[in-house]
This record gives sequence, structure tokens and C-alpha cells, in this order.
Amino acid sequence: MHGFILGAIAAGGYLGIFVLMALENIFPPIPSEIIMGYGGLLVARGQMEFLPLLLIGTLGTVAGNYFWFWLGKRWKEDHLKRFIVRHGRWLTFEWSEFEAARDKFRRNGEWIVFFLRFSPFLRTIISLPAGLAQMKLWRFLLFTFLGSLVWNGALIAGGSALSGLIERYETYASWAVGLFLLGGLVWYLYRIAKWSPSEADT
Repeated sequence: MHGFILGAIAAGGYLGIFVLMALENIFPPIPSEIIMGYGGLLVARGQMEFLPLLLIGTLGTVAGNYFWFWLGKRWKEDHLKRFIVRHGRWLTFEWSEFEAARDKFRRNGEWIVFFLRFSPFLRTIISLPAGLAQMKLWRFLLFTFLGSLVWNGALIAGGSALSGLIERYETYASWAVGLFLLGGLVWYLYRIAKWSPSEADT
């Protein structure tokens, strides 16, 4: 698993990093922690450079979040509600979760777009209420970029710093990553199986 992921990311290069990070923020195939963390390992190996990896990975994050911002800006709240009710099972979030993100945005203002880049649960969905509130595009892109830059930089630095330990205990690292990905898959399937629209969703 360890070697396969490293090989796949190395083969995809910076373009692959951009695509994976964009997709991770639209429909998560692999968590950003894995993508950027393994990118950090490649930096430690000399197969990638820190700055290009950071900038390109962050631009991928911004591109993925812009999709949801554009959706929120283009549609009214009732359109978003119908979309979430129809596709929420596969997106693994409900209308009530969108309402929580919307209320958080309203209470805290536009800076919450920056701070929620560090939240594993609301960092993507906050883009919807930001668009719905007609947040200025340049401010959304700036706050998303800056927050993502800090988060991705920490992941890359962490991957690089732990590269020696990960290489030394490669078998255990492979098991840990495999269990992490399996846990994510199980969680996703559980959410699909248990998902049902609340009374507010219907």
C-alpha cells in the first residue's frame, strides 16, 4: 500500500496532485491528509519540490472549493435544498448540515472561510453558504487559498519530517494507511446506508 500510493502520486506528478486535491474537495476519493502527507515523503526523497507541491496542491484545493462556491452563488437556497435532498446520500451530508455551516458563516462572517480550512467536516461545505451569501469572489479565493496554504504546508512538512520513521517501519505504515483508507470507506458506506432526509429536508 505504501509503495503503491507513493508510486501513483509520483507517476501523476504535480498535475496529478492538482487533480486529486480538486476531486478531494468535490467528491473525496482520497483524503488530503494522504495526498499531501505522501507528497511530503516525495519531497524528502527529492522526487518533488516543497514549494511547487504546496502551490499546486493548494490551487487544486481552491479549484475544488470553487465548484461549491459557484453552485451556491448560482442557485437560490431552495434550489440547493432540492439538490442536497436528491444527492445528499452520495455526498454524505444532509440539509441540516448545510444549515449549520450557513449559520456559522452568518455568525462569524467571511473570515470563517479561512478558519474552517482546518476543519475536517466543514472545510468544503462552507463554500456553499459563502456563494449563497454572494461573497465577493476575490475574497473567497483569497481566504480559501491562504487557509489551504497553511493546512497543506503543515501536511507536507509533517510527511517530510516523518519520512525516516515511515521508511524504517514501512510495513506498519502501510497497515496504518490501509486501515485509514478502509475506515474512510466503511464510514462512507455507513453514511450511505443510514442516510435519510430529515423532516426539514422533505
